[in-house]
Amino acid sequence: MKWLTKDGALDRDCRGCLRSTAWCFPDEGSDYADKVLVALDGVSVPVPAIWSLEVANGILVGERSRRLHQPEIQRFSTLRQNLSVVQDAQPAEENLTNVLPLAREYGLSAYDAAYLEISLRPSAPLATSDQKLEKAARRAGARLLASVSDPPR
Repeated sequence: MKWLTKDGALDRDCRGCLRSTAWCFPDEGSDYADKVLVALDGVSVPVPAIWSLEVANGILVGERSRRLHQPEIQRFSTLRQNLSVVQDAQPAEENLTNVLPLAREYGLSAYDAAYLEISLRPSAPLATSDQKLEKAARRAGARLLASVSDPPR
């Protein structure tokens, strides 16, 4: 297993959770998203139970706004199928117990707090290009993959 660490090295002993729609929209791509994608090769990636619905909704909104067409959707579908995504199976009551306080404390949506909650677990750094979520993760003491706000190396 391998992950990008803050200094740009690959950390072989950790897993991560991610938000992945940047790989779907050509105009949202970035060096950070590309580096994360490369680092995910062969890595199990824990995601909140809502992840697949967020991905589906992102694609639907992209289609409706004509920002996405079949070639981009097909490319993203292939990328997604090659990821080893592991959906979190936390019971609903634990989600309320663990996620709701994080959402309140850091001013996040419950959806973003679910990503933060997973990233607070051992060996699950967060990959995000969302600055508010990144700031909350830093304040909460979560591990982050190389940050989108870090200067280029």
